[in-house]
Amino acid sequence: MITRLPLLGALAAVLMALAGCGDKPQGMGGVKSDTAPYQGTGMAYTIPGWKAGDKTSWEQQLKTRAQAQDDHAKAQ
Repeated sequence: MITRLPLLGALAAVLMALAGCGDKPQGMGGVKSDTAPYQGTGMAYTIPGWKAGDKTSWEQQLKTRAQAQDDHAKAQ
């Protein structure tokens, strides 16, 4: 029984090490990164006032969104 304990421990360590080999690659999927974010996604669901391809309206929407999430601005 005492000689089996190190063998079982080694077997358990090998099985745990091999468990990580089953991970799937976690890539970006179908996301294209070759276009600028302000070009849009082609989806119909966009925020009113933002025009796809217009960088200034994109930046304005980001500022508006960030301001709406700012707790200090909400408290005033």
